[in-house]
Amino acid sequence: MLATLVIGLREGLEATLIVGIIAAFLRRNGVPLAPMWSGVGLAVLLSIAVGFGLQAVEQALPQAQQEGMEAVIGIVAVVFVTGMIVWMRTHARTLTADLEASATAALGRGTAWALAGMAFLAVLKEGFETSVFLLATFQASSDTGLAALGAVIGIAAAVVVGFGIYTGGVRLDLSRFFTGTGVFLVFVAGGLVLTVLRRAHEAGWIVIGQQRTVDLSWLAPNGSVQGALVTGVLGIPPDPRVIEVLGWFLYVVPVLALTLWPRAWRPSPDRVPRVRAVVAGALAVAAAALAIAVPTGGVDLPRTTAVSGDASSVSASVDGASGVLRVAGTGTGQEARLTLPTSAHRRVTRAGVAADRWRVVQDGTSEQRSGADRPSTLTLDDLVTLFGRLPVGVSPSTNPGPFAARWAVRDTVTLWTVRGGVLDATRDEREVLTLSGGGLPSARTTTLDRTVWSVPDARVERSAASVAAADSRSADRLLWKAWLPIALGAAAAVQALLALRDRRRRRLPTVPTPEPVPARGPPAADPARSTDHVLR
Repeated sequence: MLATLVIGLREGLEATLIVGIIAAFLRRNGVPLAPMWSGVGLAVLLSIAVGFGLQAVEQALPQAQQEGMEAVIGIVAVVFVTGMIVWMRTHARTLTADLEASATAALGRGTAWALAGMAFLAVLKEGFETSVFLLATFQASSDTGLAALGAVIGIAAAVVVGFGIYTGGVRLDLSRFFTGTGVFLVFVAGGLVLTVLRRAHEAGWIVIGQQRTVDLSWLAPNGSVQGALVTGVLGIPPDPRVIEVLGWFLYVVPVLALTLWPRAWRPSPDRVPRVRAVVAGALAVAAAALAIAVPTGGVDLPRTTAVSGDASSVSASVDGASGVLRVAGTGTGQEARLTLPTSAHRRVTRAGVAADRWRVVQDGTSEQRSGADRPSTLTLDDLVTLFGRLPVGVSPSTNPGPFAARWAVRDTVTLWTVRGGVLDATRDEREVLTLSGGGLPSARTTTLDRTVWSVPDARVERSAASVAAADSRSADRLLWKAWLPIALGAAAAVQALLALRDRRRRRLPTVPTPEPVPARGPPAADPARSTDHVLR
């Protein structure tokens, strides 16, 4: 409630000040106020319609898209409030003169609708900012009803104060008021930055920097005044994540410094381009330092690993989507070499991590794989020895044997690698046995599968766990190695462009413009001197 009250008070007072300045100028010049009030009313109605329209669009979206919509609205609100703070900081002293100059120009155009248009645009800017900012604050609030009540009270108080200033019954130090509320809104907008980053994560847009930093549940217990202030007003969650803390500091520190920076310490116009260039250089150096100094955090698995079974170890040499697998025998010193073609390559998930897989199938290409080294005749005892039981369809009473045996062998070698290192490897053998004779009315076919060699499961799990942990660290460090340097580089580019713009402006010749004397009004030839045309 407090956050929306301050937002309504500040934004409403800005709008009432603008309307009051225009109304005082028009009344001093004897111009009717009806066109101005028409523009103000239309701007207020349009601002309310924008707020309700955005809320209706959001409610019509699915849950994930609602989170994304809230993130977008929050970004727009942060941009608006930042621009409002900076604009009021730079234009507060000249606000009356600027508005009176615009009103004079509108009078000079000879139509009352020019005044309505000027008032409409001035109030629409404040009203649209208020609608978006309040909508984003409502979405971040735990109690929408209290938040709405705070906004209404703030706007009503702003109208009362603004009317008092207009009539002269209220005197307010506007410089201190806007500075104080500006500081408060910087922290409110910082909370919106936290909310935007949380909503973007829930929408699936941001997946990095999600490690918890500190536990603030002790600082903001549910149902307490502290909790309402910290969580409801300032938008700070009890479990801030790394990217949220980083975003909060990157927003609050520079904007707060800009808000509170004393005017006496501001550089002169001649030195502004140089200061901007220095800031751009410092940001660029910081971005480069982070990109170079932060390690990637990856892990490299060994290219040679031990296996169990009929081999001692395997070695992989990977080149893109092809490679070579070498298998060392147990005690023989012999090494088998298997080419891994590109056609056998796939990108798959193995043990929970992304890996490159090659699967090579061979059958009937040698004497062993064609079954020539297998016995051609089998008895019932041989079948029990091979399969642990008699195959289905073979009965000792009706099929006593012996049986004629025909063999076919299929060899499958599978290799999984991560960045060229061996994650897992297996060689599986499937023997297809066809029995005939021995009392069988027809041929019977059965299969016998066995693993010739493989990487032990425990080793695969350890390797996958180390890869997963390294990938997680690498994703986390990507925030510091890539995204933060990109943000700093973009800020450096903006400062460099602003420095070039300021330098070019300083080189342009300035043409002095005569200032109007308030007591005398516009020149005699100026149509604005007479207000009769407004009453037509």
